Amino acid sequence: MKKLTRIVVLLLSFVLLAGGVACHAAEAMFHTYTYSITGEVLTSPHAYTPDRQIDSYAMNLPESLYNPKDIFVDAKGNGYIYISDLTEAGEGRVVVCDPNFIYQYTISDFVNAQGVPDKLKSPEGLFIYENSLYVCDKENSRIVIFDTETRGFKDIIEAPKADVMGTDTVFRPVAVGVNASGTTYIVSDQTYSGVIALNPDGSFQAFLGAQKTSVPLAVRIRRMLFPSVVTDSFISTPYRNMTMDDEGQIWATIVFGTEEEKSLTAALQTLSTDATYAPIKRLNAKGDDIMVRNGFAMPAGEIMFSDMKDMTKETGPSELVDIAMGPNGMWSVVDSKRGKIYTYDMEGNLLFAFGDKGNQLGHLFTPVAITYCGSDILVLDGELDSIMVYKRTEYGNIIDQALMHNADREYTKAYNDWQDILRRNQNFDAAYVGIGKNLYRQGDYEQAMQYYQDAHETKNYSIAFQANRKESTEKSIGWIFVIAVVLIVALTKAMGYIGRKNKAGIVKVGKRTLWEEFLYGFYVIVHPFDGFWDLKHEKRGSVRGGLCILLLTVLAVVYNNIGSAYLFGGGGKVNIVGPMVSVLVLVALWVVANWCLTTLFDGEGNLKDIFVATCYALVPIPIVMIPATIATHFCSLAEAEFITLALGIAYVWTGLLILFGSMTTHGYSMGRNLAISFFTIIGMVFITFLAVLFWNLITRMISFVSDIITEISYRAD
Repeated sequence: MKKLTRIVVLLLSFVLLAGGVACHAAEAMFHTYTYSITGEVLTSPHAYTPDRQIDSYAMNLPESLYNPKDIFVDAKGNGYIYISDLTEAGEGRVVVCDPNFIYQYTISDFVNAQGVPDKLKSPEGLFIYENSLYVCDKENSRIVIFDTETRGFKDIIEAPKADVMGTDTVFRPVAVGVNASGTTYIVSDQTYSGVIALNPDGSFQAFLGAQKTSVPLAVRIRRMLFPSVVTDSFISTPYRNMTMDDEGQIWATIVFGTEEEKSLTAALQTLSTDATYAPIKRLNAKGDDIMVRNGFAMPAGEIMFSDMKDMTKETGPSELVDIAMGPNGMWSVVDSKRGKIYTYDMEGNLLFAFGDKGNQLGHLFTPVAITYCGSDILVLDGELDSIMVYKRTEYGNIIDQALMHNADREYTKAYNDWQDILRRNQNFDAAYVGIGKNLYRQGDYEQAMQYYQDAHETKNYSIAFQANRKESTEKSIGWIFVIAVVLIVALTKAMGYIGRKNKAGIVKVGKRTLWEEFLYGFYVIVHPFDGFWDLKHEKRGSVRGGLCILLLTVLAVVYNNIGSAYLFGGGGKVNIVGPMVSVLVLVALWVVANWCLTTLFDGEGNLKDIFVATCYALVPIPIVMIPATIATHFCSLAEAEFITLALGIAYVWTGLLILFGSMTTHGYSMGRNLAISFFTIIGMVFITFLAVLFWNLITRMISFVSDIITEISYRAD
């Protein structure tokens, strides 16, 4: 019996141990991820995992947290942790804990400078500078300063007075920061002119970084038409929170209203880095936004979200309620809407995002503040009245180490760090960029370009390409000169040959060769009126010549689509059918629509004439597009405008030739031809609509017949 009991106890012990192991393995009950350049979610190893949730009981508080608002760690002092809070009775206080989260004392009542007993009413934002604790006493419209060593009262910053603030300005401080010069920066809940800057003596200095106001287009039009009637007012969105870095610069977050949120949504959907409606700003002493946004999208929290109302999923942009500066250039923001934390580097690259909503360990319910405690991340939850502590993993340590080595310009070590990261997470595009930057600094431009291309990072790819091109040009300057001379001579000879052929064709009698008809297109594009006249009346061209030009145009467009350099959209998935169909369909629609209209309005050209004239008008496209496509392999993004300009000229040139060809073919005046061309475009749209309608009808009929056959087969069985 004793032996049996021992066996049972042993088995139960194994079960308990197995259960404990499973519990530990599931400590991170959320996904960690980053984004690709296309906005695709890429799963990542955990950079942080939840360590513990610290509530009032764990802190040994004499009275539980009731409505905490902010948390601050005195990293440069004794490491104490400060929490602004309200008691259940509504009394304002600041709870102070030691580095182990054990309660030490409370700041609440004090005797002010007039010797009168005073107390905090609704403390929110906290900041420590040189042994001074700044507390935003929101409802009392002031900032109270305490000594962190003596725990006593030091001073009060009252609401500033200045003409620019206006009589209707309400001072309700919710966040505060102080720089090395003693300037105090304040975010006020209902101050719409930006961050308030105060001189060391407490006098008003300036407003910084006011957010641009989004005014609907309809309101702008009404204001222009009825300036004295339209009274709608639109004010800037106030900042939500702020912190300060070691350089004394302001990092602030904004939670936008409805109109600005629409603009932010549009920017995020296009992965724009435009800072106009950026929800995170880095302001210098002048109020200029100096944040670097070199990531795939602007730092804004969640990027992939739905605009549709979904009862099971949060929609719209993130509500970034707080921001915290971490080690080695890391910084994080917390999203109260989704309970997630997003961490970036100083270049604006998303390093990782993690977290979720809920009551499980590591999940957040209503996060209100975030801060760093060494490498740990602390998040204050206003609903759960607790602090969630996240510990950095080995993977997170390597990312931090890579950032540190980059900052210290130890590029070889940083290169090894990024390689180590890629071995753990091949989806981390920022690692490819990091390796590319280190290879670029070492002068290995070709290898750097490859890593940038793997991360789809075109901006840095272009910089490396320019450096590589310069290096290659210096090595091959002699060959480049020889090739340039050969090309110029060959082009001159070719133009001379084409000119002689076209000149000889003027007096030639009898049937012309396909080669002569094809070369006549070069005459048409520089002498459109004479060229199109002879094309119709002197039979200098033909359908077969037009088909050759049309085929060459299709090939040029296909080549541009698949043969452009990486910086100009090449190197991706090959799509041949799309470009071919687009050219052929557009030509067919124009020819058919123009023939239908001109038949009704006394046009002199028939279907054949219209087709031939249209095809010969396409000559500028292959002439310009083929060399432009080749040129993309020698151009960086800095020269992209020249490629775009060349292609734009080709399209405009072709459009004018089609217009002149139609006018000459049908014998119209310019005014009548413009009207017919306009209605031809409308006719193209109408034909497309009918074609789509007919196609839908055919597919429905086929589906109907298929369903009947399926039903009959079932019944027969």
